[in-house]
Amino acid sequence: MKSETKLTGRVVFKGEPGYEEARLNWNPFTNTFPLVIVFAQNHNDVCNAIKWARENNVPIRARGGRHSLERNMATVKDGITIDVSEMTRIRLNSNKEIALVETGNDVGPVVKTLAQKGFMFPFGDSPSVGIAGLTLGGGIGPIQRTIGLASDNLVGVKMVDARGRTLKADYNSNSDLLWASRGGGGGNFGIATEYALKLHRAPAKATIYSITWPWEQMEEVVKVWQRWAPFVDTRLGAILEVFSKNNGLLQATGLFLGSKAELTDLLKPLLRTGTPTEVNIQTSSWPTVVDNWLVPDPIPSDMANKFSSSYGFQPFPDEAIKIMRRFLEEATGTESNFFFLNWGGEVSRISPKDTAFFWRDPKYYFEWSATWTNPSDARRNLALVERTREMLKPFSKGSYVNVPDFNIENYGHAYYGTNFDRLRKVKTKYDPMNVFHFPQSIPPAY
Repeated sequence: MKSETKLTGRVVFKGEPGYEEARLNWNPFTNTFPLVIVFAQNHNDVCNAIKWARENNVPIRARGGRHSLERNMATVKDGITIDVSEMTRIRLNSNKEIALVETGNDVGPVVKTLAQKGFMFPFGDSPSVGIAGLTLGGGIGPIQRTIGLASDNLVGVKMVDARGRTLKADYNSNSDLLWASRGGGGGNFGIATEYALKLHRAPAKATIYSITWPWEQMEEVVKVWQRWAPFVDTRLGAILEVFSKNNGLLQATGLFLGSKAELTDLLKPLLRTGTPTEVNIQTSSWPTVVDNWLVPDPIPSDMANKFSSSYGFQPFPDEAIKIMRRFLEEATGTESNFFFLNWGGEVSRISPKDTAFFWRDPKYYFEWSATWTNPSDARRNLALVERTREMLKPFSKGSYVNVPDFNIENYGHAYYGTNFDRLRKVKTKYDPMNVFHFPQSIPPAY
């Protein structure tokens, strides 16, 4: 290939040493064979990669933590993957309570670095998820009810646009691009290289818990949890996970920004439900809590996954719980599960129009996933996830853009609600030629 622009950074073409490792993602289901992978070392490497791709008419994908859950999102066959994972600088301004974070950082290093300095930033349940995609798509997790989503705490973005030019967005310049970056999903408007993140003072200590029940008590536990978790103290982020019957784990976990005594009192409705087989409540320093919560997960995984997601506005009726149970009985993968996270608090105090993240009013978020290791099991598991999505439609609304599902046809409304039209206008302004396009990307408004 010939072009005026040269690729810079750590460049790995198909067939070169290191290519096989470079192309693999956390979810084997998403693996493919790009033409070239550019591991950008700095902002200028991203500029050059985009210019090179345009000059050679090569499709572009952006990648950070390798955690994309659908195909053709972060890598594309015969395309260029612009990988920012080797851009990991973190600069902290403690007085202004702002961190300048390069987008190649994973969540774990960012959150743990800040914890050592006495600060909090939202995180989920995996330390190896990239901060880039997590933040742009929303960024849900156990402290969102106290300090909001990750995207709610994004106050500035440095980005490379479709022409390879540098854009900066904050409240004073390109504020529409900042608005769109706060929940509008990754890779739609350009490739971000640095974020300005608003931080929050961490408590000296916090408390985490886990409660385990026999799997057969699933129905009772789900009913109680869904009536309790959305209305409990907003300092408490509560999770419920029901794994496949083949696995047999039924567990509630959570993180509370308060004492063990307070939390024990708040947990009484759960502790009185069924016959818990194990209860663990532990108060630790904030850095220790973060370390214990963000348990390492390997990349790449040897287990393929298919996810879907939605939001609940009412407790599941018996019919919905039966659908869930049927999924968990038929999903043989040991890590197949239903995952619930309570909503409310700071997330719901922000208007759906104030940021691109629309889903402010649910009572809880939930997702379900099927896992498999043998490729011959893929079709059956994909069909199982989709059948469950169709059957749960009467009991939920919307979907989370960071858990994309290509079976959702009206994805614009599912991910962005009534913000979709405004996002399309922002897209038209910053990427009118639709250079950054991929399955379920935001199209220009024409």
